[in-house]
Amino acid sequence: MNHIKVDWNHQAYLAAKNYLSIESFSKAGLIEQLESSAGDQYTHAQAVFGANKAYK
Repeated sequence: MNHIKVDWNHQAYLAAKNYLSIESFSKAGLIEQLESSAGDQYTHAQAVFGANKAYK
């Protein structure tokens, strides 16, 4: 299983799109949700990437 590579930035983007399809979030709120222990626990950089791409 060591050969599997995950693009966490892309996963954060997909999660951001999913959250936006369910509920309205500000960009800051979406980043907070992506980082949250109640959310997906992405790193800040991953959450920012995902939110920025989702809002394009």
